[in-house]
Amino acid sequence: QVRLVESGGGLVQPGGSLRLSCAASGTIFRLYAMGWYRQAPGKQRELVAGITRDGSTNYADSVKGRFTISRDDAKATVYLQMNGLKPEDTAVYYCNGRFTNWSWGQGTQVTVSS
Repeated sequence: QVRLVESGGGLVQPGGSLRLSCAASGTIFRLYAMGWYRQAPGKQRELVAGITRDGSTNYADSVKGRFTISRDDAKATVYLQMNGLKPEDTAVYYCNGRFTNWSWGQGTQVTVSS
């Protein structure tokens, strides 16, 4: 069974930065494309950033130029560097394998507020 554990969230002022981590276990991590998702109160979960097995990336328009996704296959970990944070980035952030049926982790709360 795949287990995903997100960390690195917190409270940050607008314009600040955070780096999220997601450690995976129970799978051959390097074989899977991964994604970071977020869910704000009252909204559906949305894909924020994706990374393929070979490191190609894609981003939601709302975060392009501010967020960077990366992966370390040796550590079975995917990261999300978030710069220039805005209040509208406030959400619970989750990682998951793209196009898989893995269960969701507990997520990590990101709150952007002055």
